Amino acid sequence: MDPIKAAMLKRSRSAKLEQRGKLISLFCISLIVIVVAAIFFFVASRGLATFFDNKVNLWSFLSKSVWSPAVNDAHGNPQVGALPMIVGSFGVTFLSAVVATPFAVGAAIFMTEISPKMGKKILQPVIELLVGIPSVVYGFIGLSVVVPAIRHVFGGTGFGILAGTFVLFVMILPTVTSMTVDALNAVPRYYREASLALGGTRWQTISRVVLRAAMPGILTGVVFGMARAFGEALAVQMVIGNAALLPHNLISPASTLTSVLTSGIGNTVMGSLENNALWSLALLLLLMSLAFNLVIRWIGKKGEMKR
Repeated sequence: MDPIKAAMLKRSRSAKLEQRGKLISLFCISLIVIVVAAIFFFVASRGLATFFDNKVNLWSFLSKSVWSPAVNDAHGNPQVGALPMIVGSFGVTFLSAVVATPFAVGAAIFMTEISPKMGKKILQPVIELLVGIPSVVYGFIGLSVVVPAIRHVFGGTGFGILAGTFVLFVMILPTVTSMTVDALNAVPRYYREASLALGGTRWQTISRVVLRAAMPGILTGVVFGMARAFGEALAVQMVIGNAALLPHNLISPASTLTSVLTSGIGNTVMGSLENNALWSLALLLLLMSLAFNLVIRWIGKKGEMKR
């Protein structure tokens, strides 16, 4: 065969394979977009039924503190106040992030700047092990260890936001630590060398150069951890108390959006007010996950602008 014709035939086959690969990729991406849109549409249609079909006031849903969908108040209005669950979800999320962030950053600094060999041999496998433990195991340990400890030290039942915070702290620690390690490793080596050459100490280089350069990645890891904490259901449900009441303190029984959803969705009839109200909580969870993703993208763009 003529070499020119052979080359043209080979190029034609390569073009066909490339076109086929593009079509397969487009199909996969389109399928993902369709699935996400279908999920959002389904949850939104069910969640908005509370306000359009059952005529529940949106502000009352977000601001009232009584959650009893099966019972109406003195004026005949359904009592579907989601404020206790909103407060509980944000409480355990922010507190667990506040507690986990210093430990995660400290562990990441040790693994990347102080003792990289020991970090890779010891800490990295431990972090990977923590990621792989099922959430029900965390919840059972919290129920068996954390709740009795809080009961012994602070009194009360031991259930509440404080117990949920300790459980979520351990659960999100590997996520924040791993992403912080990646952010620190992404800082160019010449940043450290320039700081040391100018007379900076090792700690000054880490605190004033490396951490500042890696701050967008660290913040992204913290937000990722908060997103996981906000959406965690089973582990929190086992230790928070599942009381749909505004918590008076950190050791009084409380509830989160996910704990109320998981404990109540199986006991309602599809289309009823009780079921629609739970779907409204699910819609609120979905919107919060979208908000966390937007925050992550915003932090990423800020980091790109600084570079």
